[in-house]
Amino acid sequence: MNIRKRLKEQGRRSLKKHYAIFVAACLIAAFLGSEFTSSLDFSSAQKREESIQQFENNLQGDFSSDIKTEVSGVSWEDVLRTIAENGTETGREMTRQIEEDEIRDAADGNPMFGRTRGVLSGVVNQLSSGSIIVTMVAAIASITGSENLGVLILILLGALGAFAFWFLITNVFPVVIRRVFLEGMIYDRVTPQRFAFLLRIKKWLKASWIMFVKYVFYSLWSLTVIGIAVKRYSYYLVPYIAAENPDMTARQAITLSRKMMDGHKWECFVFELTFIGWQILGILTLGLFNIFYTNPYKIASFTGYYAQLRAEAQKNHIPGAELLHDTFLYEKADAALIASKYQDVIQVMESPAEKQTKLTGWRGFLADNFGLLLLRRQQERLYERRQAEYMRIHDMIDDVQRTAYPVRLYPIPETERRKLVQSLHYMRHYSVWSLITIFLSMSLFGWLWEVGMHLVTNGEFVNRGALHGPWLPIYGTGAVLILTVLNRFRKNPALLFGMTVILCGFLEYMTSLVMELTTGGTKWWDYSGYYLNLNGRICAEGLLVFGIGGLAITYILAPIIDNLLEKVNERRIIAVCSVLMIVFAADAIYSHFHPNSGKGVTDIAQDACLPDADNTNSIKLSRQV
Repeated sequence: MNIRKRLKEQGRRSLKKHYAIFVAACLIAAFLGSEFTSSLDFSSAQKREESIQQFENNLQGDFSSDIKTEVSGVSWEDVLRTIAENGTETGREMTRQIEEDEIRDAADGNPMFGRTRGVLSGVVNQLSSGSIIVTMVAAIASITGSENLGVLILILLGALGAFAFWFLITNVFPVVIRRVFLEGMIYDRVTPQRFAFLLRIKKWLKASWIMFVKYVFYSLWSLTVIGIAVKRYSYYLVPYIAAENPDMTARQAITLSRKMMDGHKWECFVFELTFIGWQILGILTLGLFNIFYTNPYKIASFTGYYAQLRAEAQKNHIPGAELLHDTFLYEKADAALIASKYQDVIQVMESPAEKQTKLTGWRGFLADNFGLLLLRRQQERLYERRQAEYMRIHDMIDDVQRTAYPVRLYPIPETERRKLVQSLHYMRHYSVWSLITIFLSMSLFGWLWEVGMHLVTNGEFVNRGALHGPWLPIYGTGAVLILTVLNRFRKNPALLFGMTVILCGFLEYMTSLVMELTTGGTKWWDYSGYYLNLNGRICAEGLLVFGIGGLAITYILAPIIDNLLEKVNERRIIAVCSVLMIVFAADAIYSHFHPNSGKGVTDIAQDACLPDADNTNSIKLSRQV
């Protein structure tokens, strides 16, 4: 009892230190179906409650909530059954009718949920109606010459895809989260990058195979009454063993787990029973308490239990225990060993150059808050070089300070970042002329993108945008704002993505509004009919593209452009940028009074046509931006 109490106390301490990442790990596992799936019961309960409420409203004659804003439709199984029994044409007619009904329902409801234009609308329509199944079956049948064979092949491909996802993701994720919990036992920092641990050491497939063999063995033993209970605890430690040493064979990991659990199965069972009160509380809260406490608390406690059994196995010289050689999961490395393995990191950390190159005053303010260097004098160049060195070793500072697991001391070496990746350090500071170059480059790219899309879609060349030159400044402005205003978010790609969506959404919305007000109602784009649009000025798929583009600009494109500029004489850069900005300014002034307009630019057609009684095939799923 004292041992269980000690393990639980250790688990609570570990959970307190790493609450966010532990909860996130268990929640991801639940969504993937790896573990803790019952914790998501609140979601289905919510849907049941909404359905009951809808039914009660209908009984009372209140149909105000009948407006459809969610994807709905027949199941893909129904579509496949229809095709198999009645042919592709019948399936196509059924899905077409469903699609038309859903488009009409969306139009009668909130315009925000338009379903007639854009890529996202097309995807939603095809998925909800099942027409994607018809298309795939028809494509396969055109090759094989048989619709039934097309259905069979599609079913097999679907089953293969589902198995691949389970084998590569669902099956191996218990190993991933055990690694996170193991490192969290004695270290103060566990970063989200540790979820990629198996990828960094190139052992993801091997860990997947270990867990797959364990699953097969347990499934076979489950055919017997005794095997269901006994083998569950015999194989209990396999994910932990694979998390410590994924280079073992499946048989070695399974055999070692069996030997380590000899004499401890009942003990493990009783230890699990001690969490029954917490799990009941989770049931009473529809799984929410399990998500935010019980699940990570239990795994953290059993991680300590594994560490205890591991120490016992090594003490008793159990065969195979010598393969558990990741010593620094359980004890911190001494300073001398750290110093020998992280000599380059320590040298940068202890370098006095920081005091000499650190920018102060208004230059330091601009550099720290907006990533901006007005000039590239000697001090600024030294400062930037220092920052590049710091970024190279940034992820290893915690290793040196022994607050995070020392990755260089792991028996299986992790892959080092390539020199090209290192040169693209994203926390760099950009000069004014670099930002001007990036602005012009992204404006040109935006123009090429819009012109190219229109050319492919409509088969004609049209000078897109309100200006007359080959640039769309909204793209360049967005790029510069992402690099400056969102400078502090660069260390967190997920947060940067979200902030980019918000920033670019605001920029596009206000640009559309201002341009329309200042030109007497003229529109250069209209997203009406797009799925999840706001007053036709912004839409979900556009914002997603902005978010992805923002990541590409921050981590790849802008660093590449800046690296290229460093190889060019600064006077030439200033001269070229000055000339181009003068031309751009002249174009902007002229276009203010004589904006580019006309066919393909401002003739915004409402392609969100709904099907009518005479022609149900009039639905247009095209994009006119």
